[in-house]
Amino acid sequence: MKKPGITIFIIVTLVLVTVFSGCRKNGTSSEKKSFSNKTQQTSSKPAEQPVAPEKNPTGDIPDTQAFVKYSSSQGGYELEVPEGWARTTNGMDVTFTYKLDGLSVKVTNTTKPPSAQSIRTNEVKQLKRTGRAVVIKSIKDIKLAGGPIVRMVYESNSEPNPVTTKQVRLKKDTYFYYKNGKLA
Repeated sequence: MKKPGITIFIIVTLVLVTVFSGCRKNGTSSEKKSFSNKTQQTSSKPAEQPVAPEKNPTGDIPDTQAFVKYSSSQGGYELEVPEGWARTTNGMDVTFTYKLDGLSVKVTNTTKPPSAQSIRTNEVKQLKRTGRAVVIKSIKDIKLAGGPIVRMVYESNSEPNPVTTKQVRLKKDTYFYYKNGKLA
């Protein structure tokens, strides 16, 4: 019988491969987005418009990039991330960033696994209220050996640069995993 930690490690490794292959193709940001930590925008402000995407060369994580193992004893998971990326932790949650690229794992308790429909009903509404010019591209149920997941692809504006106030358009891939009463 496999240990739950090994299954979670395999799932997280698959996510990283998918996330980083997405970065290679698009040169864009991939991250797990928190839906509860941002403040709600007031309705008196006009809706933020999407900024024009930049014409940058395709990004790539070099073949020589070293990866290091990160373990969360509180969250019960481990994953490999590119060496040198900045890390921010908050309890079970962790975020790794490098320039406009990033990877986040946020763990919450829940009673049932998500579905594409439940993501559309709950998280998308919250994301559109709190995000920056969010445009949902797709939401799909995906079956993996370790269990079902939901993949949501969307675009949003970055936070304004504190000095220049410039924003860039980000492509984000969010994966929702459920295991033993926890959603990551």
